[in-house]
Amino acid sequence: MTQIGPEQFGFAHAWILWFLLILPIFALLKGRVGGTPAVVFSSTANLAALGRRRKSRAGALLALLSHLALACFIIAMARPQLGSTLTRTQASGVDIMIVLDVSRSMLAEDFTIGSSRANRIDTVKLVTEKFIRSRPNDRLGIVAFAGRPYLVSPLTLDHDWLVANLDRLQVGLVEDGTAIGSALASAGNRLKDKEAKTKIIVLLTDGDNNAGRVTPLTAAEATKALGIRVYAIGAGSNGLVPFPVQDVFGRTSYRPVQMEFQEDALRQIATITNGEYFRATDTKSLERVFESIDKLEKTKVEVEKFSQYRDLFPWLLGIGLGLLGLEIALSQTLWRRLP
Repeated sequence: MTQIGPEQFGFAHAWILWFLLILPIFALLKGRVGGTPAVVFSSTANLAALGRRRKSRAGALLALLSHLALACFIIAMARPQLGSTLTRTQASGVDIMIVLDVSRSMLAEDFTIGSSRANRIDTVKLVTEKFIRSRPNDRLGIVAFAGRPYLVSPLTLDHDWLVANLDRLQVGLVEDGTAIGSALASAGNRLKDKEAKTKIIVLLTDGDNNAGRVTPLTAAEATKALGIRVYAIGAGSNGLVPFPVQDVFGRTSYRPVQMEFQEDALRQIATITNGEYFRATDTKSLERVFESIDKLEKTKVEVEKFSQYRDLFPWLLGIGLGLLGLEIALSQTLWRRLP
């Protein structure tokens, strides 16, 4: 990836600019001394004070032109430059497929967002977005599943587009169920032909496999054969969980529902694929899980910077020579002094 930074102004030899401080001192001293007398008298007693007077307007303008010319020469010696920095980023990226459970059980409200109670799916989407934003150099994709898997986004570096698709994710888009094996196989199929050195699947579910044509362990063996690691996350708490229920009038109420989660299948998937298994029973632990995965799978990034500058000193030299030429021309013509 190549990025061109904004144009910047600078000096190659900025220390030379300190000589500009000499100019006002030089001008002040020269103004007090005054010009050299142009007419010689037999006695200068009556005109002695004239040498101490300040210069006329013509003389002051000529002095200003010479001082400005000298200032231009000093600034030119400091080599002013205008240019930009070209940055090339080469990343040995990690290809990541995120596999998210969107079955009806993900509506259980045993998580929190801020200080408010939240359901599992909204919390997972929020934490997943943070994970996506933390990996700008990796290609990521999303597979969602309930009774069957479906593709939310293929692998992409356009993370804004990926997050937009994640935001539209909701429960009820496909028939209910938990097809873990089929979802794992679908994600593996999206990674199998990729040339990335590292390929991983982040699998998050809150239930046991009860749908689909592929068993989780069969999918895990196939995933291992493709060189893909699986980080499995068991989300949600066991026991009584607040669950939304609608009555015949469409009003929502909550009732406690007993939920039990069997971790054995996810542990085996992680073991078979040389990955890891994590348990997240609340929002903070879920955030820590994604942070742990982020640290385990770091992307190596090589950054090359090239500076492209163009020198501006020829312009200043031209201006300085022009001012100096104008000063000479005026002093020898319009404001010429007596010999």
